[in-house]
Amino acid sequence: MIKTQIQLPEELYRELKAFAAQREWSLSETFRRGAERLLQSYPKETVPMRQWALPEPRRCGPFLASPDRWTELAHEE
Repeated sequence: MIKTQIQLPEELYRELKAFAAQREWSLSETFRRGAERLLQSYPKETVPMRQWALPEPRRCGPFLASPDRWTELAHEE
């Protein structure tokens, strides 16, 4: 295992200590579990912005409303 130091705002530290105590975990275990969850929540690979492009447009037929009504229609509930 690797040892490391981190800095936390006091309120976050207190909340994490209480959270760990309720579950009978050490603070280290709490951070490990949090880190594992974080890694599961985000994709492993991200596509750099320069590689992403808009998809090709599709033909959906003519617009049924004139352009002067688009803003009005976009704000309808």
